[in-house]
Amino acid sequence: MTDSQQAYAPGTAGPPSSQVADPPSLGGRPRGPARFKLGRIGPYAPTIALIALCALFTLINSTFLTIDNFRNIIDASAILMTVAVGLTFVILIGGIDLSVEGVIAASSVSVALLVANDHNGNNLGLIGVILAILVGTLFGLANGLIITRVKVPSFMATLGTWSVGLGVATVFFGGRVPNIHDQWLRDWELVRWFGFSPIIYIAVGVVIVGYVIQRYTRVGRYAYVIGGNEELAIQSGINVNRYKVLIFMLSGTLVGLSAVMVSARLGIGDARLGANTLFAAVTAVVIGGTLLTGGRGGVLQTVVGVLIVNVINNGMLLAGVDPYLQKAVQGAIIVGAVTVTTWPLRSRLRMIK
Repeated sequence: MTDSQQAYAPGTAGPPSSQVADPPSLGGRPRGPARFKLGRIGPYAPTIALIALCALFTLINSTFLTIDNFRNIIDASAILMTVAVGLTFVILIGGIDLSVEGVIAASSVSVALLVANDHNGNNLGLIGVILAILVGTLFGLANGLIITRVKVPSFMATLGTWSVGLGVATVFFGGRVPNIHDQWLRDWELVRWFGFSPIIYIAVGVVIVGYVIQRYTRVGRYAYVIGGNEELAIQSGINVNRYKVLIFMLSGTLVGLSAVMVSARLGIGDARLGANTLFAAVTAVVIGGTLLTGGRGGVLQTVVGVLIVNVINNGMLLAGVDPYLQKAVQGAIIVGAVTVTTWPLRSRLRMIK
């Protein structure tokens, strides 16, 4: 069986429509041309929503549609984008990674203690950055092995490693937050190239690499197969466990990179830097159109989701909305997004693996 026979085309929910029986029309459900039009609009709904939100906030506050505010939105999106790209692959296989905030804590404190700082005499520079990112990779490896070898559900396995990461970070900084003195790392935020910091270009690079992996590699193609029907993937001869481990390692690596980015931006290593990142990342991935049950979505959809999240936050801030209300709006959005995206598949939804 060839790769093209084994894997569904990226961005689709499963096998070609010609191989799937059209469910009978019930009650008031649209049928024929009307149903076809709804199906065509569906994939573009997040993009349409993003444009509509931009128009709405521009009407509320003309400051929204300015170059400076555009830069603010892009700056706010960079780190979240890096996390969300990795999380997209995990969700594509029908899994979840709750260890994000713990891994950010461990990698953030690691990079701060390995480069020049006010806590010890280390000054490893680039090597320290690489080691800190590898901390995230190791957490991803641990997640993958626990899930595939010990058969612990991803929800519980990653919840456990979240606690481990946070605990390790807390022990390492010993109650005193280390300040980063490495100028090269600080320049990730302080230097400007065409009006944007290097952190923005790193995030763009992550998106490009993520899309290439999704579109042109077995890891990306098989992610759709595993998320769409894991039993079919196993019967097709795909080493599902291997690809699950690789995907969790990819997610851990990008979370480690995001920790280095946020540490460079703030100039510190702190176990609390990852707070609220997981919720925002899951919100972005789901709003973009990636199903929590797996099998449909992708990196470009996640980019739109991240922009929607930050446009909403930025627009509400300019409109003077209370920060606590902003969290409530985020929660309502993710519930609505999950409902809308999974409603057509409600008859065959599975538990998150």
